[in-house]
Amino acid sequence: MTTLATRPSLTLVRRLKASPTTVYAAWTDPKVMAQWFGPNHTHIVSAETDVRVGGKFRVVMRETESGEIHDVSGVYREVEPDRRLVFSWAWITMPERESLVTVSLQPVSEGVELTLLHEQFFDEPARDSHNGGWTESLDRLERLLA
Repeated sequence: MTTLATRPSLTLVRRLKASPTTVYAAWTDPKVMAQWFGPNHTHIVSAETDVRVGGKFRVVMRETESGEIHDVSGVYREVEPDRRLVFSWAWITMPERESLVTVSLQPVSEGVELTLLHEQFFDEPARDSHNGGWTESLDRLERLLA
C-alpha cells in the first residue's frame, strides 16, 4: 500500500490564447464547462459549481458510444479568482479513491499558462487513465478558446 506522500501524480501544462479571466470561467461556469470538460468520447449531461472554499462541484458525463454515465464531484479547498483552484476529486463509484486537483493560471505574453496538477491517485493505472482524460479535456478547452 502506498502512503499519501508516495501516491502517483500527474502534471500537465498548456499555453492558451485567452485571458486568465476567460480560462478561470471555463473551469467555474457550468455552461462553459459543458462545452469542453471530459474526454473526447463523452458529453456533459450536467455540471454544477458552487465556487467558494467549502463549495462543491459535480459533473456528470455520458459516453457517446456506450451511454455509460461517469459522475465526478468534489469540494473546493482554495479559490483565487483568475489564478488558482484547488479541489478534491472523487468518482461516485469510488469515493474512497479521492484525489486532489490544482489548476494554476499564470499570465504570459500570449495569454495564460495553465498548470494542472492532479495528485494522490490510488495507483498508477488510475493516474494513467486520468492523464488521457485530462489531455483530451485540455485539447477540447484549447479548441474552444482558439
